[in-house]
Amino acid sequence: MRNTAGSQSERPRERLLSLGAGALSDAELVALLLRTGTSRMSALDIARSLIARFDGLAGLLGAPLAQVVAVDGVGPAKGAELATVVELARRSLAQQARERDALASPQAVRDYLRLLLAGRPYEVFVGLYLDSQNRLLATEELFRGTLAQTSVYPREVVKAALARNAASMIFAHNHPSGVAEPSRADELLTQALKQALALVDVRTLDHFIVVNAGITSFAERGLL
Repeated sequence: MRNTAGSQSERPRERLLSLGAGALSDAELVALLLRTGTSRMSALDIARSLIARFDGLAGLLGAPLAQVVAVDGVGPAKGAELATVVELARRSLAQQARERDALASPQAVRDYLRLLLAGRPYEVFVGLYLDSQNRLLATEELFRGTLAQTSVYPREVVKAALARNAASMIFAHNHPSGVAEPSRADELLTQALKQALALVDVRTLDHFIVVNAGITSFAERGLL
């Protein structure tokens, strides 16, 4: 008799080969990365457990490695493989942003920011520095805060933009609370950054708030 866990873990691979990766569910794709299960759970069972525990695929991909490794059936080796895939995806999206007009491919920017920020247990504020063609020059973590807030200083942001010779900037930060709505403090900070950068001819193109469930654009909300 074939091992049940083994046969279940092979089914996603067979479906991928016959139907293509797009036909697979999130759990099946994660199971392919895990490759093997345990004596009690198949790789597919573990994948479903991971997705449920971290509130979806985006939450899993943004979760701290230590938390993923601690899940029953994962361990350091499988956790490292998942982290590697996430980093490859992040670098691929960053390369796209460097080679293309960021405003012409807004979904790539959103996907990049979600991989970068979603799932962080503390608030992180990043700046994306763009050239005159709106191509990504660099991404920099400007400030890191606590669970509830971070401190952002417009003067330091202006200095960093000048050092990068940026023509424009996109800002983004995560809300560990999971609420993607901008606070009044977020709105005031955005206006302060925009005004400070305008003094040195650097445009503020957008400010995103990132959570596991989605992303909010200040530009789309008319808050810029």
